[in-house]
Amino acid sequence: MNKIYSKLELDIILQRLEEKCLSPLGAELARSLQPARDLEVARRRLQATSEAEQVLRRYPDIPLSNIHDIRVEVARAAVGGLLEGQELLRVAATLAGGRRLRQFLLGLEGNWPVLREMATRIGDFRHLEKAIGQAIGADGEVVDQATPRLLALRQQVRKTQERIKERLDGYLRSAEMQKYLQDNLYTIRNDRYVLPVKQEYRHQVPGLIHDQSASGATLFIEPMALVELNNELRRLQAAEAREIEAILRHLSNLIGREQETLEITLAALGELDFTLAKGRLSQEMAAVEPRLNNEGRWHIYRGRHPLLKGRVVPVSLTLGEDFDTLVITGPNTGGKTVTLKTVGLFTLMAQCGLHLPAAAGTEVDPTAAVYADIGDEQSIEQSLSTFSAHMAQIVAILKEVTPGSLVLLDELGAGTDPTEGAALAMAILDYLTGAGARTVATTHYSELKAYAYATPRVENAAVEFDSRTLQPTYNLIIGTPGESNAFVIASRLGLSPAIIDRARSLLGEENQRVSRLIAGLAEDKRVSAREREEAEILRREAEAARAELERAKEAWQQQAAREMEKVREEARGLLRRARAEIREIMARLEKAMAEESLRGQQQAVTRARRQLKELEDAVDAGLAQYRPAAPNRPPENLRAGDRVYLLAWGQAVEVLSPPNDQGEVLVQVGALKVTVPLKELRLLEDVARAGSKNGPKKEDTKPGWMVKAAGNDDIRPEIDLRGLTVEEACHRVDAYLDDAVLAGLNQVSLIHGKGTGALRAALQDYLRQHPLVKGFRLGGAGEGGSGVTVVDIGR
Repeated sequence: MNKIYSKLELDIILQRLEEKCLSPLGAELARSLQPARDLEVARRRLQATSEAEQVLRRYPDIPLSNIHDIRVEVARAAVGGLLEGQELLRVAATLAGGRRLRQFLLGLEGNWPVLREMATRIGDFRHLEKAIGQAIGADGEVVDQATPRLLALRQQVRKTQERIKERLDGYLRSAEMQKYLQDNLYTIRNDRYVLPVKQEYRHQVPGLIHDQSASGATLFIEPMALVELNNELRRLQAAEAREIEAILRHLSNLIGREQETLEITLAALGELDFTLAKGRLSQEMAAVEPRLNNEGRWHIYRGRHPLLKGRVVPVSLTLGEDFDTLVITGPNTGGKTVTLKTVGLFTLMAQCGLHLPAAAGTEVDPTAAVYADIGDEQSIEQSLSTFSAHMAQIVAILKEVTPGSLVLLDELGAGTDPTEGAALAMAILDYLTGAGARTVATTHYSELKAYAYATPRVENAAVEFDSRTLQPTYNLIIGTPGESNAFVIASRLGLSPAIIDRARSLLGEENQRVSRLIAGLAEDKRVSAREREEAEILRREAEAARAELERAKEAWQQQAAREMEKVREEARGLLRRARAEIREIMARLEKAMAEESLRGQQQAVTRARRQLKELEDAVDAGLAQYRPAAPNRPPENLRAGDRVYLLAWGQAVEVLSPPNDQGEVLVQVGALKVTVPLKELRLLEDVARAGSKNGPKKEDTKPGWMVKAAGNDDIRPEIDLRGLTVEEACHRVDAYLDDAVLAGLNQVSLIHGKGTGALRAALQDYLRQHPLVKGFRLGGAGEGGSGVTVVDIGR
C-alpha cells in the first residue's frame, strides 16, 4: 500500500473494514480497496455505503452466511476437473446463501437501487443445489440413493462382505484353527480379508500370504476358500468407485457449464458483502455520508479521528473557502498532529467510499492528491522526525504537488535553527499557495503567526490550552494563533514571581502588548467559533433530518401506491364476481321462464329479485370499504365557467352563474340547466383528494366518490373510443364502467363519433347485456348528439 496511506493510518481502517466482512469474497475486496480520485466514483461508492447503512438500520439481521470462495472449484470444473464431495457441498452452500440474500434484498420495501442491482446479478441455481443435495450427504460422501446403480452395487458389496465375515467367523469358532492363529480375530491387508496365522503353522492354513508382522512371527493369510469371495468384493468395490466417480463427474460438469453465470454471481456476492461491511463500519463509527466537491473545499464539522479511543474531542475545520493554507500553532500533545491526520484520513476514506465519523454537512474534495510529511515513525502524541528526514519528504512533495492537492506538514521547519527554520517554512508555504495547493501545517514558530496574519489566503489556527489545568483541551480555533503559555505554566509550577517579572521585562513592552492582544483575540474567537459551530451543527442536523424525512416520505408514498392498487384490484374482483353471479341468476331465471308454469315463473322471478337484492347489499357492503367520503366543505368564490362536483348527481357539472342570496347555484348538467343548493357542490380537486384516503363517511345526500390509484389519472365522466375497433372499444368500456362504479359516478358518456354508426350500434348492443348498465341514450344538444351515448350506471 502507498506509504501515505500508512502514514495516515488508512491501512488500519481497511483492516477494520475487512473484519466486518462475512465472507472471503468481501474480505478480498476490502483488502484490495484503493482510494479513487474521481468525483463520480466516490459518489457511487458512498451511495452504496449509505444504502447499506440504512438497510442495516432497518433490517440488522440480513441473511448473509455460508458464502465461500468457490472460484477455484468453478474454474477447475469448467476445464473438466473432478470436484470432491466436500467441495460440492461448499458450492451448494454458497449458492443457497446467495439465493437467500437475493430474495431478501429484492423483497425489501423502499428504494435501494444499488443493492437491488447487485442482488439481480445473483443467479438462481436451485437445479445445482438440488442435484448436489440429492447426491452428497452432510459428511461429503456420495449417498446410496444418488443413482439406482450405486444403490444396487452397495447392496451387493454389503452382502458379499457379510458372506466373507460369516466364513471368517467360522474359522474363528473352530477349535482346531484356534491354535494356528496369533489372535482370535480377522483383519484386512491390501483390501482383502485375512487371518493372523502363527509363522510355524503357515502350512496348516492353505492360502495366499499378503503380509507379515514386523517381528515375522505372524503371517497374514487369505484362506483359499475366501479368494473367490474377496475377488468378487474387489470387483464390486471397483464398480462402486467408478459409479461414484461418474456421479461426481456429472455434478462437476453441471457446475462447469455454469462458469460464466457463477462467476458473475460470486462477484455480486463479494460486492454485497463488502458494501454491507462498509455499512456496519459506518454504524460502528457513528459516521455520516460526506458531501463531495471537486473545487478544493474542506468543511469538517465535529470530526473524530476513528482510531482514537475513549473520549475524543471533535475537530471542526474549513479549508479552501476563504483561505487555502492553515497554520496551526499550540502546545505539544495538543492535538495538532491528530488534526492533520484527520483531514488527510477523511479525504482518503471518502475516496474509498467510506462514511466519516463527523457531523452532518461535512464536506471534502475526493479529487485531491494527498501528500503528508508526518515522519515515518510519527505517533499521534509526538514528532520523532529529524530536520533532514522532514526536508527530504518535503522536497519530494514539492516536486509532485499540483493545483488542488492536499498537503499536510507537521512541525514545518523544525529541527534546525529557529530563524532559518521559520524562513524556510514561510518560503515553502508561499510556494504551495502559489501552486494552488491546499495546505495544513503545524508549527511552534511565532514568525509563522505573523506570516499568516499578513499573507493573503493564509489563516492562523490554534489548539486551545487550559491555563488552569496546564493541559491542552484539543479544541481547534480557526482565526487566531496559539498563545505563548510559558509564563503561565512556569508560574503554576512554582517558579518565583520575581524571576517571571524579570522575564517579562526582558521580553519588552511591545511584545507583552502583542501577547495580551493575541490572548484577547483568542478568547473572542473561541467564544464566537463555538457559537458558530453549534449553530452550524444544528443547521446541518436539521438538513440531515429533513433528507431522512424525505426518504421516509418517498417510501411511504410508494407503499401507499401499492396498497391503493391492491384496493382497486380487490374492488375490481368484487365487481367481477358480482357480475358473474348476476349472469348466473339471469341464466337460472331464463331457464325457469322457459320451463316452469306461470306460478313457477312468478316464483322464479321473486327468487331472482331476492337474490339480486342480497347481491346488491353484499356489493354495497363490500365497496363501502374502498370508498372515501367526499369532503364536507362547499366551494367558495364560484364563478361562471368553473367545473365542480354535484353530489346528488354524482358527476362533474359546469357553473353558469355564482350563488344567489339564497345560496343556490345555476349549473349545466348535460343538456339540462339546474338550480342546486351550494351545499350540494364540491371542488373537483377536493373530491379527488378524498379519493386517496380510505374509509367511508355517511352523508345526508348520496355522495360521489373518485378512486385514484398512484400514477393514474382521475376517473373522468367520459371516455373517448374513437378510432378503436369494436373489440377494443368493448374491452375499454368494460374496464371503464368498473372504474366509474368504483368512483361513484352515476352517469358517463361514451364518445364513439358519428361515422357510419357501426361502432355506436355495436356498443349499444354490448351495453344492453352489461350488468352495470341501467339504461342509455344518445347525447342531447350540447352533449355531442349521435356521436355520444350517455349511460346510466349502477349496481
